[in-house]
Amino acid sequence: MKTRKVGIIGLGHVGAHVAYSLAVQGIADELVLVDSNEKKVESECQDLRDSVAYLPHRVTVNIGTYEDLGDCDVIVNSIGKIEILRANQDRTDEMKFTVPAVNSYVGRVKASGFDGVVVNITNPCDVVTQQLAKGLGLPRGRVFGTGTGLDTSRLLSALARQTGIDHKSITAYMLGEHGNQQFAAWSNVSFRGKSLEEWAKTDERFRFDRDALQKESIRGGWVTFSGKYCTEYGIATTAARMVSIVLHDEKQIMPASAELCGEYGEKDVFVGVPCVIGKNGVEEVVELSLNEREKEELKKSCDVIRGNIKMVEEKK
Repeated sequence: MKTRKVGIIGLGHVGAHVAYSLAVQGIADELVLVDSNEKKVESECQDLRDSVAYLPHRVTVNIGTYEDLGDCDVIVNSIGKIEILRANQDRTDEMKFTVPAVNSYVGRVKASGFDGVVVNITNPCDVVTQQLAKGLGLPRGRVFGTGTGLDTSRLLSALARQTGIDHKSITAYMLGEHGNQQFAAWSNVSFRGKSLEEWAKTDERFRFDRDALQKESIRGGWVTFSGKYCTEYGIATTAARMVSIVLHDEKQIMPASAELCGEYGEKDVFVGVPCVIGKNGVEEVVELSLNEREKEELKKSCDVIRGNIKMVEEKK
């Protein structure tokens, strides 16, 4: 039986929780931990090894280098410096650290012969995902980001609380930039096939303040951050789920930061959209039928991301 091997770059709050999620859920058989902070990665490796003895499955955990990632099936990129956000709650501020950091090692990952799938968490997610894709030169779809995946989870939870319908029976998406320019595609919200608009005609539970619910979904990460200056469980679970989808070739539709090549009238940009995810990463971008307002919002998001990319290129 083939061993499912996953590498994790960056063992901060998020990376460590991703590693634990992959281990405790039995998603990976082998974990390779890579971080420039030797003491931190040694501590996380020891802690993970201590946790696996009582699991119902076997998980091997080792410390590695970028060169050791060559035979991994999936790499989770989670390098970061979250303290940057204490001064200003804007994920683009992280570019000052994350983009140079990614550029410093992406060549080494490529040189390792890595030919798998990369799931990027590092912010600003859309920008960094594009940088990784460019640096690695893998086929389209092999590098994608968590993007609006977690934000969609918040929207689903908020809709469940508002309507009393279980979140697993709701279809809804947050689209666009993984940041302040994202938006809820209300025209595509449905409850097991019955649209939000149809429900609202006869049931007052569905006549809620949509702007307020969207704002709650966007700002949820900052609520988490404000009390402990990091985010951990939600994003780690999202990333682990994506890794599982890839390893099991599930062909599940899930929001991710993916490259657009004409879809939605956009190209040469990574942005949060629904995607079919399988063993080759993003295997198809799902084009929703958006209304005119939503089309404008998506275009605005793409323009913001392009502006951030331009800032990166100007600093080279």
